[in-house]
Amino acid sequence: MQPEPEDLGGGLWSVPVPIPNNPLSYTLVYAVESPRGPVLIDAGWQHEDAWTALRDGLGTFGIDVADVYGVVVTHFHPDHAGLAGRVRETSGAWIAMHHSDAGIVRLFNEVGQGGRRSFELTALRRAGAAESDLTGPTQQTRVSPPAVPDRELSDGDLVDVPGRRLQAVWTPGHTPGHICLHLEDGDRLFTGDHVLPRITPHIGLYPYDTPDVDPLSDFLGSLDKVSAMTVDEVLPAHQHRFRGLEDRAREIIAHHEERLAEVAALLSSRPTTLWDLTAGLTWRHPWAEMAQQARRMAAAEAAAHLRTLETRGTARREGADDPLRYVLR
Repeated sequence: MQPEPEDLGGGLWSVPVPIPNNPLSYTLVYAVESPRGPVLIDAGWQHEDAWTALRDGLGTFGIDVADVYGVVVTHFHPDHAGLAGRVRETSGAWIAMHHSDAGIVRLFNEVGQGGRRSFELTALRRAGAAESDLTGPTQQTRVSPPAVPDRELSDGDLVDVPGRRLQAVWTPGHTPGHICLHLEDGDRLFTGDHVLPRITPHIGLYPYDTPDVDPLSDFLGSLDKVSAMTVDEVLPAHQHRFRGLEDRAREIIAHHEERLAEVAALLSSRPTTLWDLTAGLTWRHPWAEMAQQARRMAAAEAAAHLRTLETRGTARREGADDPLRYVLR
């Protein structure tokens, strides 16, 4: 059941914004009061129902979207950044995100969907995907890229919220530029998708063999980073608020260490493609029943775990031909 908009006290409100046809159901958009107008943390999916929910939810507290001063986006994914452009068009608000994600947004706007599709097919072939996974019907709904931000943030920067201290905490992993936001005057941490109370965010490597990046190691390091913060309350973008940040961060780290062990157990001295390895892992749904897009996301997650094993010296690539193959070191 989707929660109702809520006054959290201390000049802070939350508004659940629906995500159409998605098991996550909604994104929690937060509004932080300031003398120049409210600043939103995330904005929700770009959809008319989502816009209505955001507009009416803010209206519950007497907030007009036209009065929004700014939107700070925790990361570029469409359930967080999708409506930021429409908020800006309505109010003249600025949009801010970490510079790493801002670069990705600019790239998406430059290459368009055709260019992204070409990148995707090349990556699938190198992963050893079956022809049916290249040409079959896809379950993915293509969405427009997010609006290009006006402002870019780095780790430790203060967001422009007059009269308050809202600090960006760079937590790469889920995306290269994911940020959490520490509201110092309320000792609250907005965690976006970085730390969620009951589920873990998708950590994937895109394309699957991108060199010189290791998103899972980044994510685990980011969890270490926030686990050292002694904040009073955690406000994620999905599910519900909670306390006990350190304990939850440690649970997520332990989950990924178990997954790394499972990936390593499937490797041997016999070279294995990423696609075959992914098919052998345990998933919520059997591999044979997974939709095409779910398989692609699973392969990205497996690739991220393989990269961390490579970084740790447990796995290595065998040769350079297509498809790429991996062995136990």
